[in-house]
Amino acid sequence: MKTYDFRKVRITGDWLARLQEQNRLVTIPAIYKQFEQTGRIAAFDMNWKQGEPNQPHIFWDSDNYKWIECAAYTLKEHPDPAVIERIEHLIDAMEAHQCEDGYFNVCFQMFEPQNRFTFRQQHELYCAGHLFEAAVAYAEATGRERLLAVAEKYADCIYRAFVTEKTAKFFTPGHEEIELALVKMYRYTGKKKFLDLAAHFINERGTHDEERNDGYHPEIRSDYNQSLVPVREQTEAVGHCVRALYLYTAMADLALELRDEALEKACRALYRDIVDKKMYVTGGLGSSAFGEAFSNPYDLPNEEAYTETCAGIGLMLFMHRMLALENNAAYADLLERAFYNGVLSGVSLDGKAFFYENPLEITMLNHFTNSWGARRYPLTQRIECFPCSCCPPNLARVISQFGNYLFGSDGDTLYVNQFATAELSDDGVRAVMTTRYPVDGDVSLRVEGKSRVAVRIPGWCASFTADAPYTVENGYAVFANTGAPIRLSFDMKPFAVRARSEVVRDAGRLCIQAGPIVYCAESVDNGANLHALAVSPDFEAKAVADPVSGLLDYDVTGWRRKDPVDALYYRAEEVWEPTVIRLIPYRCFANRGECDMLVWLHKK
Repeated sequence: MKTYDFRKVRITGDWLARLQEQNRLVTIPAIYKQFEQTGRIAAFDMNWKQGEPNQPHIFWDSDNYKWIECAAYTLKEHPDPAVIERIEHLIDAMEAHQCEDGYFNVCFQMFEPQNRFTFRQQHELYCAGHLFEAAVAYAEATGRERLLAVAEKYADCIYRAFVTEKTAKFFTPGHEEIELALVKMYRYTGKKKFLDLAAHFINERGTHDEERNDGYHPEIRSDYNQSLVPVREQTEAVGHCVRALYLYTAMADLALELRDEALEKACRALYRDIVDKKMYVTGGLGSSAFGEAFSNPYDLPNEEAYTETCAGIGLMLFMHRMLALENNAAYADLLERAFYNGVLSGVSLDGKAFFYENPLEITMLNHFTNSWGARRYPLTQRIECFPCSCCPPNLARVISQFGNYLFGSDGDTLYVNQFATAELSDDGVRAVMTTRYPVDGDVSLRVEGKSRVAVRIPGWCASFTADAPYTVENGYAVFANTGAPIRLSFDMKPFAVRARSEVVRDAGRLCIQAGPIVYCAESVDNGANLHALAVSPDFEAKAVADPVSGLLDYDVTGWRRKDPVDALYYRAEEVWEPTVIRLIPYRCFANRGECDMLVWLHKK
């Protein structure tokens, strides 16, 4: 399907609209403030001197570009002269310091210009990719193309270095990202040279003996940056998760543009490996902090989970591209699971602080500072800025452009992939959707300009009702469009989820889900030792509105195990007392001070 982007879709009310408003008014300004205070913004002036604080770092360029991108998406509906001024100031600095041949990278221009395109792992092409995405977003939102001119000039420089003149000392990016960005450049400008460069990088990966960081984290059994075999031969998701998902996204883009069946087949295989063997129930990816990476199939530890926010975002991007290849509701299901859980958990409820990693369990007894001052991961509270602060602006740009994920079109059919109170308007096609989702499952739609309407039946949904006849195709309820409202109601009753037996960390445990939202318990509500709590699959639940998050908490029936004697070990004897367990949405954890947290509860 062709999906409609943020320029055609406007989220107009209820929960997601409030989230976008907080993102625009609180989160994006907070990120800029942190980037200003840490020297990222000033770095583009290229006047830092030895001995001064905030020496520019190799990936700071990309932080600024992602901030431009997330801010740009808000300008379509909310033109803000102050935001535009900040962006234009950064563009001024870039134009002033861009090299004659188009090259632009703060660190290499300031500290080692002789080493341009020499070290594969130094993020030059990664930063360039985020420049390209920011340039397209800013042009789409405002019509201003000064940044796009900077980006095009840099892309031409890269093309010469890697394709025509071959002066670069490596063949493919160490950190993938530029590939998907080049496809965006092609789609916006129509200039095939950008698609050709994206195809070049994808086709060359895995065909050269080049620096791969294989020894970077020898504990990882997989290839760190997906370079051991050509991409069309890859069937297993391996290595650094964010790099992998950005690569897979670009592969799906290229498969669509070039009608490349081998690439599409590889994308399907990688999708199946992720969803069947390597994904957390929250949609999080990356079970190993060593290399921020995938590990073995079914190795999904909870307390040690890395599950970087950017990896969840990468999964959303990949699933969005897979929908362009195949009208399959399962891809939209996975995008939804990641967004409402393992992505949104990356930002605090007040919109000002962030997680880089998103564990599924916190036990404060296991968190301590050792004699070297090293704090065990994961962090137990969000912070406002990281030394590597890729996640905050990445998360902000996803929230800003969530309208991209709502609607799709194929022939005479309008697809509804995600649910929000929103309006679509594009060349004779109009849709109005009203819902309180994800707080409840009632959805009302009115569509003009299409003869059929296909509404995703969420994979978590056991039953639903509709006020019109429908057929089911690839996970969608398909209605003939008469022009009358189409009303559906999805059953949002909480239910228990079990992991398959190979996931040993979750053996004998259940987690609770309601609609798309995974729930967790915190000790601030349930007292000490969450591991003494248990639930059964037939629990009862009472909804409790949370005015802070705007979502529902649940009080569920359960048990608390009591140790019959005061001893470390004793003859097996179980004593259970009935209790009520307060569960909160996973995205809300760690917002009320440090405390224990648990997603997977013991099963009784």
